[in-house]
Amino acid sequence: MGTPPLPTVLIIPTGIGCQQGGFAGDGLPVARLLAAASGCLITHPNVLNAASLYWPDARIHYTEGWALDRFCRGHVALRCQHRHCLGLLLDGGLEWDLLERHRQVAAAARASLGLPMGPQVVTPEPLGVHLEQGISGISWGGLKRVDLLLEAGRQLQRHGATAVAVVTRFPDEPPTSSVLQNYRHGHGVDALAGAEAVISHLLGQELGLPCAHAPALRPLELLPDVDPRAAAEELGYTFLPSVLVGLSRAPQLIPTAAAQAGDLLGHQVGALVVPHGALGGPAVLAAAECSIPILAVHNPSQLQVTAEALGLEGVISLRNYQEAAGVVLGLREGLDPGALQRPLGQTGQQLIRAHAP
Repeated sequence: MGTPPLPTVLIIPTGIGCQQGGFAGDGLPVARLLAAASGCLITHPNVLNAASLYWPDARIHYTEGWALDRFCRGHVALRCQHRHCLGLLLDGGLEWDLLERHRQVAAAARASLGLPMGPQVVTPEPLGVHLEQGISGISWGGLKRVDLLLEAGRQLQRHGATAVAVVTRFPDEPPTSSVLQNYRHGHGVDALAGAEAVISHLLGQELGLPCAHAPALRPLELLPDVDPRAAAEELGYTFLPSVLVGLSRAPQLIPTAAAQAGDLLGHQVGALVVPHGALGGPAVLAAAECSIPILAVHNPSQLQVTAEALGLEGVISLRNYQEAAGVVLGLREGLDPGALQRPLGQTGQQLIRAHAP
């Protein structure tokens, strides 16, 4: 028998401008590498979605960010699901042609990929997405009509949807005119990502179902020197294909008290991999409380929430994701990461003198 999997969580936060994983699915090679090293990877859609490009892998569990935090905190279990009924939630603010483009994606996913597409709902009014950017450069945003979003999600759930893909009409221009061009040239942050996270978090929390978001925008004019990390978003009219493929095998969210044999539980996680400057999230803090190894990878972004800033001890600092994969593989084999370092040090060799009774 081979070595059993080591459930590993990979987090690359959305909208903070990570040099690796902060663009259009450019975290996917990292996820594939860590899935191979661990045998079981739990990560969020931002890492895996590359617009029209995707890479199905049974070892990777596609888990929306709010649900991933809940999993790491021990509030929900993940149950492998190989056949979802995919509901499609469409923003009433979509122009007719953009609406039809996205409905055609759903039809193509059923005809070409065999995905079980379920009900579709169009909100009666535009959802009103707005984009913002903080002084730090981090992107965020929200909706004017959260009520319409949640009611549309409930309608899909009542009609049998077990996972929900959301398409909302995003402004074609980000908060400042330079943001989009910088992003296409490989600089700055994804201006859409922060608002996308808010939308999927709201819906996932309301429904308790796997959810993921695809923004709808007008196609951009050709840019010959677009950065390869942003190129996946230049390929067509929609970012929906990767969302549908990811959701089709997303794990169910099960209350921990109802977990069964074979379900993934937070205490089974053997490692958490995260950018070195993004250690302040709920999943990371939950891992620290449970003494789960935290692997902080050098991956610069707009955040500087480091182990030193938080006073976290025992965080393993690594130069790149290749090193992280090596540490995960070592942990999976039962090796002490410190045993591979030089100088070796005396960790684990403390002599305790027993006292006579």
